[in-house]
Amino acid sequence: MKNRTINITTFSIGLLISVLSISCNENNQALDRTEVVAEYDVLTLVPETIELYDEFPATIEGIENIEIRPKIEGFIEKVLVDEGQYVKKGDLLFMLNAPQYEQEVRNTQAAISSAQAEVSSAQLDVEKAKPLVEREIISKFELTSAENNVTAKKAALKQAQASLANAKTNYSYTRITAPVSGFIGTLPYKLGSLVNSSTADPLTTVSNISQVYAYFSINEKTHLEFARKNYDTTSKQRANNAPEVSLLLSDYTLYDQKGKIQTVSGQVDEETGSFNVRAIFDNPDNLLRTGNSATIRIPNVIEKAIQIPQSATYEIQGNVYTYVVDSLSQAISTKIEVTPSTSGQAYIVTEGLKDNDQVIIEGINTLSNKKEIKPVMVKAADVKSLQTDVNNTTTAN
Repeated sequence: MKNRTINITTFSIGLLISVLSISCNENNQALDRTEVVAEYDVLTLVPETIELYDEFPATIEGIENIEIRPKIEGFIEKVLVDEGQYVKKGDLLFMLNAPQYEQEVRNTQAAISSAQAEVSSAQLDVEKAKPLVEREIISKFELTSAENNVTAKKAALKQAQASLANAKTNYSYTRITAPVSGFIGTLPYKLGSLVNSSTADPLTTVSNISQVYAYFSINEKTHLEFARKNYDTTSKQRANNAPEVSLLLSDYTLYDQKGKIQTVSGQVDEETGSFNVRAIFDNPDNLLRTGNSATIRIPNVIEKAIQIPQSATYEIQGNVYTYVVDSLSQAISTKIEVTPSTSGQAYIVTEGLKDNDQVIIEGINTLSNKKEIKPVMVKAADVKSLQTDVNNTTTAN
């Protein structure tokens, strides 16, 4: 009887221990499930109008970029300017030593004096002949001959005067002046150099940079997009309707003047498959110079665009994915199509997401498909990567 009581007691204790153990395990499992459901920042997508930029490398040139070349042959006698100097229209730049042209001026001046004397002598002969004809001492033929001689002498005088004008023009070419106001380029020739109109390099270049041209190329895709938006206008109207463009300088600062597209080439370059475009910018501070390199930014407005941080995406085999929260608070891996930007912070989603979708924007490397989460809603205004409007740019090929 004592043994039976001990066995019953032992069984009861074991049963109690088992029940307590099961209860503890269930509590631990419940705690484990509670710990798994972690909090994640979630953004509700709302479409908005976003202004991006297409970028194109550009070359800068002054609106007037004139090569200075001699019209005659001569030795450089004086160089009156220096590289980079600003000159006004008409300022003297070079003087050439060409004595033959000075001698030609003197010779033609002497020829004019001689021709004037001959005209005077011929006119005297006419005056002498007139009374003799009236007295019928000489015939009218001699008077007519004398008058014709005056005409010939006057013609010779005019020819001598024309030769003098030509000689002076040639002599003026020994003094080379600035055809426009602008900045002097390089000076490849020094004092004493023999130069002429066929010399390979110009004496210098004068660049008028009060305004500058930015030359760049656009691909066929960009040209087609622009043409379709303005299909019923002329080429001049299309240029006038083009949006203002910006200029990003080589130090990555934005130029403080806006530009305007002036011309687009009428045909595609068969070798490059691109169209040549020219934009013009004011240059009041002469900051831009001929030969500068820069980047043209053309605004590209996207309406009803959906934007998400790049931190909300991940890539698998070249495809871009994000996590969308479903009605069960599960993270669903979703493939999307995006427009790349150079900001490195945000994507414009073109396919895969819609209005009011809820996207997990942080910690996606800890997620897996259909993992349960606890959403923490955030506002787009509080997400720094979505506040980079002008920094979101697309680079054209």
